[in-house]
Amino acid sequence: MAIDRGYGIATSSVIADSYDLDSLIANTEAAKAAALVAQTAAELAQTAAELAETNAETAETNAETAETNAETAETAAASSATTATTQAGLATTNGAAQVTLATAQVALATTQAGLATTNGAAQVTLATTQATNAASSATAAASSATTATTQASTATTQAGIATAKAVLTAADVVLTAADVVSAEADKVQTGLDRVATAADKVATNADVVLTAADVVSSAASASTATTQATNASTSASTATTQASAASTSATNAATSATSAATQATTATTQATAAAASATAAAASADSFDDTYLGAKASDPTLDNDGDALTAGDMYFNTTTDIMKVYDGAAWGNVALSEATVVSKTSATGSGVLPAGTTAQRDGTPSAGYLRFNTTDTSAEIYDGSGWAAVGGGNSTTEGLYEHAHTIAANYSITSGNNALTAGPITINTGVSVTVPTGSTWVIA
Repeated sequence: MAIDRGYGIATSSVIADSYDLDSLIANTEAAKAAALVAQTAAELAQTAAELAETNAETAETNAETAETNAETAETAAASSATTATTQAGLATTNGAAQVTLATAQVALATTQAGLATTNGAAQVTLATTQATNAASSATAAASSATTATTQASTATTQAGIATAKAVLTAADVVLTAADVVSAEADKVQTGLDRVATAADKVATNADVVLTAADVVSSAASASTATTQATNASTSASTATTQASAASTSATNAATSATSAATQATTATTQATAAAASATAAAASADSFDDTYLGAKASDPTLDNDGDALTAGDMYFNTTTDIMKVYDGAAWGNVALSEATVVSKTSATGSGVLPAGTTAQRDGTPSAGYLRFNTTDTSAEIYDGSGWAAVGGGNSTTEGLYEHAHTIAANYSITSGNNALTAGPITINTGVSVTVPTGSTWVIA
């Protein structure tokens, strides 16, 4: 039989078999230990509960602080948004005024460039016409007038090129200025769009802050509200920065407009210079036209403007094909014609006499005229009354002396001289031979 210490009674062996005393004791000890652990856990739980209550109170305080901060952030964000909107409005107004002023300045510059272009084109047309007339007149001139013609034509061409470049430059500057103003206006509009977007973001963030304030009832929500309040403050700062950028864009637009006006002024100055160059070219062409009078059939008495002739004036005589120059009193040939000048073969060579038949003699010769008669095949000279063969004296190196057997032109023996002819001789009808008193003509 065994004793059940838990109950202090004696049991049968059946009971002893049902309960193991040692196991029961061990379980009892374990239960006590578990009870102590549970009591300790309960105490810890109570402490934790008190700590949780303290933390909850702290969280509630933090939530109230976060709510206060959120309200402050909301007020600051609203103030920043108002300030940004006001600044954006001022920037928009100033930008619009500056763009309007720039547009007016560009329009004025365009008008001035147009006037300069019109005047320059008219003057260039006049200069070109005059230069063309001068070039046409100079075409038939001799080589001495070619250089002057080329210079006048070159001056006119350069004036035309300068004017065309000035006109194109003025047009490019005006178009560029208009593009710059348009681009800067687009920048201002973009700045305004950014301000509007920033304002929307501020409003959205303000709504988020209000929502955060409503839900800040726990410690976890307080942290989110603080973050959102910070984001709202950042958005307000961004809006202020974008408003400043819009103001800067408007300032840039005004600067670009000023630059465009300056460029338009430069283009106008260049057009004026081109017009002055065209005027100078026209004056040069007129001066040349008054010096070289062109091709004419006879000696002119006035220049091409109807003014008196001046020494150095020139023209080309189309009747004689000779260039002539005015010496202040009369017209003279610039160069001698080969048709009327006796040339020589070289410095030590021979003089080349004019040659022709008897029928081609001068109609009204003067004493001293000398030529080679191809009919008689001999040189002859006019002595003031008739043509006489040019002899070599009373002797010849040849064994005989030949002469024509036909007298085809009037001939007069020089007074005091005699003449000898080998006959027979024929005197053509209407032709006579004069033998002066005291002279003898022997036909052998």
